[in-house]
Amino acid sequence: MGTVYIGVGSNVDREINVRAAVDKLSRLGDSISVSPVYESPAYGFEGDNFYNLVVGLETTDSPQELTIKLQQIEDEQGRVRNGPRFSSRTLDLDLLLYDNLIIHNEQLDLPREDIESYAFVLFPLADIAADTMHPEKGIKISTLKENFDSSDSTLRKVYLDMEIK
Repeated sequence: MGTVYIGVGSNVDREINVRAAVDKLSRLGDSISVSPVYESPAYGFEGDNFYNLVVGLETTDSPQELTIKLQQIEDEQGRVRNGPRFSSRTLDLDLLLYDNLIIHNEQLDLPREDIESYAFVLFPLADIAADTMHPEKGIKISTLKENFDSSDSTLRKVYLDMEIK
C-alpha cells in the first residue's frame, strides 16, 4: 500500500465537481482523509474562483495506474483538455505525493512542484499531512507551510460538508 495525496480543484460547478471527486477518490483506496476546502482566485487567467482541497488515501495502484484513474475521473466530470493550460476547469486532480517517491519525467512529477509554489496546494496538504516529509526537501510539509510567503495569496476556508461513503 502506498500513501498518496491528491490535489483537487474546480471553478466550474465547484460544489458538484468537488463532491463528485471526493466520492470517486474514496473508492480508489483506504484510510481516506479530506482537507478543508479553500477558495482562491483563478491563477494565470481571468475566471471564477476555485475550490481547492487535498485528499489522502492508501492505494495498491502504482503511480502510473493512479494517474490514469485520476484522468478518467476528470473526464467523467467533463474536463476539457484542448484549452489553454491556465483556464476554467470542471475538475483538476493532481497527484502531489506518493510515499517518498521522486519521479520527474514526461508522465509523472513527484513530488509535484505545485506543493511549494501555490498556497492553494500547500495549505490543504498541510492540514492533513503536516508531519509528512517532503521527499526532496527532507523537511515536514508543516515547515514548508510555515516558511511559505503567502503575502500575495488570497485563500479563504469555506465550509463544504464532505461525506465519504
